[in-house]
Amino acid sequence: MKDKSMSNDSILILNVDDNDGARYVKTRILHGAGFRVVEAANGTDGLALARQMLPALVLLDVKLPDINGIEVCRRIKDDPLTAGVLVLQTSAALTGRDDKIRGLEGGADNYLAAPIEADELVANVNALLRLQRTQTELRNSEERFRQLTENIEDVFWMFDLQSGAVLYVNNAYDSFWGRAAAQLQQNTGDWLGAIHADDRVAVAARWEAAQHGEHYDEEYRLLLADGTLRWVRDRAFQVRDAAHTPYRIARISSDITQRKTMEGLLRAADDNKNDFLATLAHELRNPLSPIRNAVALMGVADASQVEVHRKARQVIMRQVGHLARLVDDLLDVARISEGKLALKLEDLELQSVLEPALETARPLMESRGHTLTVAVPPQPIRLHGDPVRLAQAVGNLLHNAAKFTVVGGEIRLEVTLPAPDRVRIAVRDNGIGISTENLPRIFDMFAQGASAHDRAHDGLGIGLSLVSKMVQMHGGTVYAESAGPDQGSSFVIELPLLAAPGAAAAPVAGAGAPAPASAKGLNRLLVVDDNVDSGEVLSDLLQLLGYEVRLAHDAAAALASAREFAPHAMILDIGMPNIDGYALARMLRADSALSRIRLIAHTGFGSAEDREKTAAAGFDFHLVKPAALDELQQTLRLL
Repeated sequence: MKDKSMSNDSILILNVDDNDGARYVKTRILHGAGFRVVEAANGTDGLALARQMLPALVLLDVKLPDINGIEVCRRIKDDPLTAGVLVLQTSAALTGRDDKIRGLEGGADNYLAAPIEADELVANVNALLRLQRTQTELRNSEERFRQLTENIEDVFWMFDLQSGAVLYVNNAYDSFWGRAAAQLQQNTGDWLGAIHADDRVAVAARWEAAQHGEHYDEEYRLLLADGTLRWVRDRAFQVRDAAHTPYRIARISSDITQRKTMEGLLRAADDNKNDFLATLAHELRNPLSPIRNAVALMGVADASQVEVHRKARQVIMRQVGHLARLVDDLLDVARISEGKLALKLEDLELQSVLEPALETARPLMESRGHTLTVAVPPQPIRLHGDPVRLAQAVGNLLHNAAKFTVVGGEIRLEVTLPAPDRVRIAVRDNGIGISTENLPRIFDMFAQGASAHDRAHDGLGIGLSLVSKMVQMHGGTVYAESAGPDQGSSFVIELPLLAAPGAAAAPVAGAGAPAPASAKGLNRLLVVDDNVDSGEVLSDLLQLLGYEVRLAHDAAAALASAREFAPHAMILDIGMPNIDGYALARMLRADSALSRIRLIAHTGFGSAEDREKTAAAGFDFHLVKPAALDELQQTLRLL
C-alpha cells in the first residue's frame, strides 16, 4: 500500500537477501509501492552497493552467507559515508524477542520478523522514510539557525528554564560583553559582572523575575575593561514545547549605543531649537518695538517738528537694517547647512573688506560710546576671496565686540602679517569676556555666552558660527581668546595671502553713474504686490522719486493694467496667490504686446536658486525684500 504523502519514485532501496525467492518477493512489493530497488545476494556486495549508490534505505536480511546482517548493519552505520542510510532488518529464522533487541542494538532502525505482509513492509519503509525526512529537516533547521545566530552582531542566548544554565550563546558575546563565553559554563551569572554598577542590581532583579514568567525588556549600560561604555537593549521570552509548557528562555542583546547617542543629540538639538525660537521671538520684538513707537510718534508729531520726524526715520532705518541682517544671517545658516553658499572669489585688497565691515558696525559702537582703534599696515594687503562674505565675517566680529562690551568700552581692530603668506585680523575688546566653559563652544551654532546687563541685544547665537564657516571656506582659521569673565575677548581670523601680487584694476576714465530712468523717459512703473501695505508704500515712494506709478494686487489686475497703462517696467512680488510672480512673468513674456516691459522681481526669496528661477521666468532684475532705497534706485537707473 503506497503512502500518498510521499513521492516514492525517486527513492532508492537496496534489498540484501541470499534467498532468491524472498529477495524477489520483497523487490516486487517495493516496486509495487513505487520505489526503485537494487539487489545484493550477500553482505559483501551489499556493503559495496551501499557505498556506491547511497540508497535511502537498506532492507537487510540477518542471515547472510558471508557476513551476518547485524555486522553489515554495524559497518553501514560506522562508515561516515553511509551513516545516514536507514537499515530495516528482516529475518525468517531469528524472530524472537532477544533477536530483535540484538538487531536494534546493532544499529538497525527497525526489525521485522517473518511472516511479513506486503502492506506491513511498505508501511514500515514509509514510516522510516518519514522519520528520516523529519530528522533531516530538523538538522537543516538547526544549521540554518546556527548560521543565522553566528552571523549577527546581536548576542543570542538560550537558557534552561529550570536550572538557569546557559545552553547556548553565539560568537558575538565575547566582543560585545568583553568577556569569554567559556566563563558562563563555570558561572552562569558571569555576564552580570560587566554591567555598570549603577544598573547591575536592577537588571539582576528583573532577570530573576523573567525566569518566573515576568516580562523582560531592559536597557542598561555595560562598562568594559578598557573603560568603554556600551548601551544594551536586552529582551527575553519563554520557549514552549508542543504541550505549550515553557522549558527554555531565549534572549537577544542589542547594542543601542548609537541610538542613545543620537537621542542625546536630538534632545540637545530640541533644547537648542526651543532656546533659538525664544531668542528669535525676542530679537524680532526688539526692533519692532522702536519701529512701532517711531511710527506712532510720526503720527502724532506736527509736520513742522522736522527734527522729531528726522529722528523717528533714523530709528526706523536702523531697526529695519537690524531686521534685514537677522534674516540674512538665518538664510546664510540654511545655505551653509545645505552646502549651497557659493563664494564669488576675486583678487582684492584687504581694505575693501575692512571698510564695509567698519561701516556696518560703527553705528552700534557710536550709540554705545565705544572707542574704536584701527591699526592696519600701510602697504596694500592682497587676498583672493569673496569681498562681501569676508566683510560680513569681520563685521560680525565687530558687532559681537560691540554687543558684549559695556558702554564706553574699548574695541580694537588690528591687522598684522605673522608670516609672508598669511594675514591676521584681530578684533579685541575689554568687554565681559568668555568663561572657560564657553570658550570651546563659542563658534557652535546657537551658542550664547554670558550676558552683559546693558548689552545692545542678545542675537541669535549664529553670527560667530557663520564667521567660522565663511573663514574655513576661504582656507583660513578663526579662534577666540579670553582670560575669563570681565577680562575682555579677542577674536582672530587668519587668511592666506595671494601668492603673487596682482595689479589693481584701474578706474575707467570718464565712467559715471547711469542716467536716471526718468531722465531717459522710462518713468511709468506698475507695482504688483498682494500685500496692500507693502504695495502702497512702495508706490508712494516711487511717486516721490518722480515716477508715474500704478498699483495692482493680483495677476489678473496686473495684466489688465499693463495693457491699459503700458508701463516701461513692472515690479512684481513672487509669492502671490493663485497666479504667482513666476507665472505672471511668463504670461507677460508670451504676450507680444507686453513682452518688452522690463521686469523686476521684488521678493523675500533671495538664494542663488531663487535668482535662477526668476531669470528663467523672464525677469530682468532681482531685488530681495526689504530692498534698500539706494539699491532700488540703482536698479531703476539700469532700465
